Amino acid sequence: MARILIFGDSIVFGNWDKQGGWANRLKNYYMKESLDNSDYYMVYNIGVSGDTSSELLERFEFEIKHRLWEGKDTGEKEEIIIVISIGNNDAAFVKSKNEFNTTLDNFDLNIKQLLIIAKKYSTKIFFVGLSLVDETKTMPVQWDFNIEHSNKNIEKYNKIIKLACKEEKIYFINMYEEFKKLDYKKLLEDGVHPNSEGHKKMFEIVRDFLAEKEIVK
Repeated sequence: MARILIFGDSIVFGNWDKQGGWANRLKNYYMKESLDNSDYYMVYNIGVSGDTSSELLERFEFEIKHRLWEGKDTGEKEEIIIVISIGNNDAAFVKSKNEFNTTLDNFDLNIKQLLIIAKKYSTKIFFVGLSLVDETKTMPVQWDFNIEHSNKNIEKYNKIIKLACKEEKIYFINMYEEFKKLDYKKLLEDGVHPNSEGHKKMFEIVRDFLAEKEIVK
């Protein structure tokens, strides 16, 4: 039995997808797997719209402990798999302040702290990196003219995640590079959030990665 805890922001939460986003698609996939064979998976979508790495860090350990507590009376030995996908909101440029939501230095510290905490509870941890945006719709974004998202800035934050994962020996899915291989603008609803087809593609990338690395068998 395994508990898969998926942490993140609105993209994890599943905005703009009729099936609830890539994390929920993963949950439904493993629920079906559990019904079809003897393996059993509990998948938790713990994405919160608008979260930055700082806000995730505030709730991260509490959320992990709470999910472990839920399984304490089952009597079964459980694997804990932790999935993290955060950073798009950190990389947003706030025009009125002339600065990012989270500075690069603070973001680096936050990501490293998240990974340190995760390693206290699991040996199976992986990070889903940031995805590209459609800059024709994000300079500024449609819902807040004070906020801009650019791929140049997202790439900087994505590189911080990648390096931190390398240093901590954490699995990393480079969603930025995966989206670059595709006609990614057609996979976005509002320039930032994936549409249903985009979430489907993200789900497939994550599912295949888990299988390839034998994180989930």
